[in-house]
Amino acid sequence: VQLQASGGGLLQAGGSLRLSCAASGGTDSRYVMGWFRQAPGKERDLVATITRNGVSTYYEDSVKGRFTISRDNAKNTVYLQMNNLKLEDTAVYYCTAGRYYNTYDANYWGQGTQVTVSS
Repeated sequence: VQLQASGGGLLQAGGSLRLSCAASGGTDSRYVMGWFRQAPGKERDLVATITRNGVSTYYEDSVKGRFTISRDNAKNTVYLQMNNLKLEDTAVYYCTAGRYYNTYDANYWGQGTQVTVSS
């Protein structure tokens, strides 16, 4: 499956942004989907995941209550709605697809989209 992320940009702290990830070459609904991010000089971290049917989600503690992951299997697209963005959310965000939710295995990666939050 190929993943194409979009929606990144430059915005001020407190703003909102929605990232999209379109899957092709395979059915999106077959995969658990997730978003990672990598800030400059830091390791790549898992931000959120969502089960195949969209019922269950996981969030990293620092984004709970601010980010929402969702998916539209009919459109083979997964989203990451990011609200109340903070400076520390600045990173390259990667869309991923895997098989397992509880021990998420990101087997497929998109190219990343840059999110920059300014003060």
